Amino acid sequence: MKQKKVNLNLWILLALLLGVAGAAFIKNPQLPFRGLQASGRLINSVWLEMLLGFLMAGLLDVLISSETLIRWLGTADTPKGILIGWVVGLVMPGGPYIFFPVAAGLLNKGVNPGVLMTLLTAKTLVSPIRALTYEAPLLGWPMTLARLLPGILAPPLLGLAGNFVFQLLKNRQPPLP
Repeated sequence: MKQKKVNLNLWILLALLLGVAGAAFIKNPQLPFRGLQASGRLINSVWLEMLLGFLMAGLLDVLISSETLIRWLGTADTPKGILIGWVVGLVMPGGPYIFFPVAAGLLNKGVNPGVLMTLLTAKTLVSPIRALTYEAPLLGWPMTLARLLPGILAPPLLGLAGNFVFQLLKNRQPPLP
């Protein structure tokens, strides 16, 4: 039986969890149990969206071939891939429970990290639903547009810069045991 390697992300999350739990216990021995209850409430409120997001990512994984994704989004930070990632991010429906599993699947298929960063940045900076339902009514159109216009224009630049940083970090990352 082949053992699965534990990745660095898991170790970092585990260390952070133990550190925060230890700090909570030192402050008040009841706090870790209250935190566990709060976590249960959070899981109860989002488990269905998370499940649906992972199911959608799995279905997209089998519906859209790697070759099609690579052809559309590319393995390099080409202008075409950046442009498509930008547009997809601006129009993609759903919250983080849907688009982060989809993005993880795209990254695993070999889509360029800069293109994915463009898509994710466009998706998280600009939300037409949020702008129409919350921002404009509460903050007014001048403030909403002043935030949206740079948010619409920034993703390609952030995708290119992010890809540069990703490549630097990837080349310096020590190999996992």
